[in-house]
Amino acid sequence: MKRIFYLIAVSLVLYSTNAFAQFDDYFHDKTLRIDYTHSGDSENEHYFIDKVLEEPYWAGSKTKLIDTFEYGKYFFKVYDKETGKEIYSRGYCTLFGEWQTTEEATKVPKSFKEAIVMPFPKKDVKVEFFTRSFKTGKWVSKLVYDIDVSSYFIQKNKKMNYPSFDVHVKGKSSEKLDIVLLPEGYTKAEMGKFIADCKVFAEKLFSFAPYDKNIDKINIRAILAPSEDSGIDIPAKGEFKNTLLDVTFYTFDSERYCMTDDFQKVRDLAKNAPYDQIYILANTTKYGGGGIYNYYSLSINGNIKAPEVFIHEFGHGFAGLGDEYYTSSTSYNDFYNLKVEPWEPNITTLVDFKSKWKHLVDKKTPIPTPDEKKYYNKTGAFEGGGYVAKKVYRPAHDCLMKSFQGHTFCAACQEAIQKMIDFYTE
Repeated sequence: MKRIFYLIAVSLVLYSTNAFAQFDDYFHDKTLRIDYTHSGDSENEHYFIDKVLEEPYWAGSKTKLIDTFEYGKYFFKVYDKETGKEIYSRGYCTLFGEWQTTEEATKVPKSFKEAIVMPFPKKDVKVEFFTRSFKTGKWVSKLVYDIDVSSYFIQKNKKMNYPSFDVHVKGKSSEKLDIVLLPEGYTKAEMGKFIADCKVFAEKLFSFAPYDKNIDKINIRAILAPSEDSGIDIPAKGEFKNTLLDVTFYTFDSERYCMTDDFQKVRDLAKNAPYDQIYILANTTKYGGGGIYNYYSLSINGNIKAPEVFIHEFGHGFAGLGDEYYTSSTSYNDFYNLKVEPWEPNITTLVDFKSKWKHLVDKKTPIPTPDEKKYYNKTGAFEGGGYVAKKVYRPAHDCLMKSFQGHTFCAACQEAIQKMIDFYTE
């Protein structure tokens, strides 16, 4: 038995050593960023490269270079140009992808500023951009872009240089989940308030499972970046503020949806600290927020529901969790292709339920699961979720991804969050 444990231990050490060696073979310990414009309408999309930048920190894992989740509507792969070997990949979503589902997208084309990041390659690479097909759920190649890493056109990112401060730091960035908090609508005189809000964010994050059991696996830093005006835009009231990130309520004309459509500004500010995930704190008491997978999360700081908003939106941005609610104002019959299993880990069409949380369901629990009181505390497949009332299913009667009544994540969401934490830290 001791020999078995010894062999396992040696294998883990060798795996870790080889994984780090692969990073050192292919990458520098800094970031390469590609800025591009994503444009189109409800049926079409186009990528236009804007520029390539070098940024000072690489906070990501040095062992988990290939994305094994493949969550998101979009995906990119990085190939060593000489050998063709895939050396890095990540999935993500964007505001453009959400806009494509709106009525406006059926009438006019629009463009959004986006960006992706990767560890800075030592040798020339090819970067391939993919979009997930609605019909099949498979990846479709959209653009291949060559990068000459010695090119003098790769810019040093000198925009938005501000100091950072440690909110909660437990170790090396390459071994932790690193969250950077960005202020929006805090004036210079309100930087003390921002610091206090960051401490509240950390306190509340670690009060929810499974984050409470992972307190030593997470680093949180914040950027001291004041805006000229206090607050954020509320177009319906004619209130427009001079702020760093141009965050606004009424995104896509939804009152509580609070976002910015210039993601490159967000990246410019975030680069002042090592980060895996970006979280924007908006200085307002008006209820709202938003979260987009591997893009950014955002919530307000001054509403009574702020702790639940923090955690709900981070569920989207960090773990790729889908909304589990559906109401008359947010119900869409064609939001998902019912013949394809959705990519979100907490939503299913039952097409491939084994790939989701079926292993968490008691054998005595019927699938689909009746939304009856005797099943309220059970994990099952309850009809209604992801803005769809019929033939899309969620894991529990209630969850923080559905409402703020229970104040907890369901078992399936907790498992998905834990897997993502482990991906960044193990």
